[in-house]
Amino acid sequence: MPEIIEMPKLSDTMTTGTLVQWLKQEGDAVSSGDMIAEVETDKATMEVECFEDGILLKHYIKAGDSLEVGGPICAIGEEGEEAPEVEVTTAKEPVLAGPEVEEPEVPEEEPAAKEEPAPAATHATPATIPALAVSGDGSRIKASPLARKVAEELGIDISRVPGSGQGGRIVKSDVEDAAKNPQAFSAQAGSAGPSVSLGRLEEKVDKVSNMRASIAKALVKSKTEAPHFYLQSEVNAAPLAAARKDLNDFLAGLPVEEGGIKYTVNDLILRAAAMAVRMVPAMNRSWEGSTIRQHGAVHLAFGVAIDDGLVTPVIRDADSKSLRQISLEAKELIGKARNRKLTPDEMSGSTLTVTNLGMFGITDFYGIINPNNAAILSVGATIKQPVVDENDNIAIGYRMKVGLSGDHRVIDGAVGAQYLQALGTLLEKPAILLA
Repeated sequence: MPEIIEMPKLSDTMTTGTLVQWLKQEGDAVSSGDMIAEVETDKATMEVECFEDGILLKHYIKAGDSLEVGGPICAIGEEGEEAPEVEVTTAKEPVLAGPEVEEPEVPEEEPAAKEEPAPAATHATPATIPALAVSGDGSRIKASPLARKVAEELGIDISRVPGSGQGGRIVKSDVEDAAKNPQAFSAQAGSAGPSVSLGRLEEKVDKVSNMRASIAKALVKSKTEAPHFYLQSEVNAAPLAAARKDLNDFLAGLPVEEGGIKYTVNDLILRAAAMAVRMVPAMNRSWEGSTIRQHGAVHLAFGVAIDDGLVTPVIRDADSKSLRQISLEAKELIGKARNRKLTPDEMSGSTLTVTNLGMFGITDFYGIINPNNAAILSVGATIKQPVVDENDNIAIGYRMKVGLSGDHRVIDGAVGAQYLQALGTLLEKPAILLA
């Protein structure tokens, strides 16, 4: 008798999953351990593993459909068997749950499917998402694998093609339309240098993904339940830049096995943020209703911008890790984030969050507190500007603004101010970060 595979529960907060794409099609032979589908949860995109041998008889849902945990997604049986008919009710809107992550791309070529059934053993591992095309300025281009293949065959520069798919994603038909005007979209047309491509404006309604819905719920909850207050300090960023330059001049050219590494400004900020908590431990608290929990370690989250959203991987026990350890772990987590391989555990349990928009030229801003954190740090760009030096002379200085959004239920303004003061000391005397 055919086995019906259910929508698995892939995270503690997951109530609904969205099918991103089928990895096995109807009629395909499957074996125990095969990955049969990619599912978007409220935290990540995961692969669904099958523990049955046989033939995939029927898809009950199609790419883009959302389904509650336990609902039927497909049937597996022997060749020639009929798949049982089941009642499937796909969700019209994703159920809001859990902290934040980001929405994946929905592939364009999926076999038409139906609805969903009952249970069988399933397991999930992080999904491997195909690499995205990259534009001339280094930004990512959202395009389906088939669109990229067709563009390559037709000699079309896919970075110049306006996308009509979900979230502006480039699909096969967009490339075929561009091929009708090869002079404007050929790969050779942009070879003389960067070009500006104006996309089509159109009115449309995109389905809210589980992850985007999760972001919405978490941040609305934070903004409405946590009384935010805001502080800002300005840091002399010249010593930090000089220290980073000295470190990289010496270390960046060495082989990895000999200690070679290249530090980013964010590495130094993350190290300083964790060390400053040890100087002001009251920052490492969470509101729990009738109690306030003081955490014994700093689990430091940091924002990573990926296509259409933001994820916040967590460096655990960051206060006890060296600059090198933090840098290496941050790079690994960033790589996982950009390849959609972060696990739910790698995005949960933070006690403090750092978000940095300096690379976009933003000088000052205030983030919304991550649920259960006492505060979030918002780091702006380093700006070259006139300053008054210690001798009361006007000189060229380098300044960086650091904002703090605090949860007034957990910490007061004085605690936030002490923390920013400690952070400023570390950033302006960066040799301490190597201790």
